[in-house]
Amino acid sequence: MKLSKEETPGKNSIGVGFVQQLSSIHTSFMKARISIRTQFSDFKRSQGLQKAAVLVLLGVFWTQSSALDTFVLHEPGNDYVTGTMTIDSEKHIVEVHVNAGVYSSDSIFDYSRGYIATRLLSRHACFIMKINKDYIPELQEIGRLAFERQAMRTVYSPQNVWVQFQSGHSVLGKITDWLRYGRQIEHLCSGLPLYELTKIESRPDPNACANGGIPSILGIKICENVN
Repeated sequence: MKLSKEETPGKNSIGVGFVQQLSSIHTSFMKARISIRTQFSDFKRSQGLQKAAVLVLLGVFWTQSSALDTFVLHEPGNDYVTGTMTIDSEKHIVEVHVNAGVYSSDSIFDYSRGYIATRLLSRHACFIMKINKDYIPELQEIGRLAFERQAMRTVYSPQNVWVQFQSGHSVLGKITDWLRYGRQIEHLCSGLPLYELTKIESRPDPNACANGGIPSILGIKICENVN
């Protein structure tokens, strides 16, 4: 005997049950996804707070360090270029030696005199600029940044300052110059042509400029003005 339509097991009831199961699975999946996102966000926030705490501690450790500190710093994206920086907190002097072959440089940041001098091997000359707090970090800030980078073993892109010198306008240091610039800069630049640097806003072709400053902390881009 054939079953009537009313007595036949309904495919609709089976379909409804299947859809309900899918809906339940989807709801569970979305809840799990939201939970994972929340946990990941909390984890990132926690990591950020931990990193901030570490940086604060590094700053504290730096302020408690000795009067003479030496750091080894690397140029971002160039393992060939390394720099050694020594900070003398008592004399307020930062001494930097960058090893980059023919493009090596040596710099003196004399905060007591208010001048920076950079000797470029490729130019066989010295370049001098005034310390301006608007774009040159203070001695304590340089020390904190160096301590942070060395402790965290992280290479950061430096803050760059673009400066220029006038071609053909060099002088040889005299006694009056060394009295103004100080003994440290005299030892660095004595017997070499001296060029005065001025800050520029426009950025010339980087390939036409020499590099000075402090790797991963402060790049000093020294460009020639031939006009």
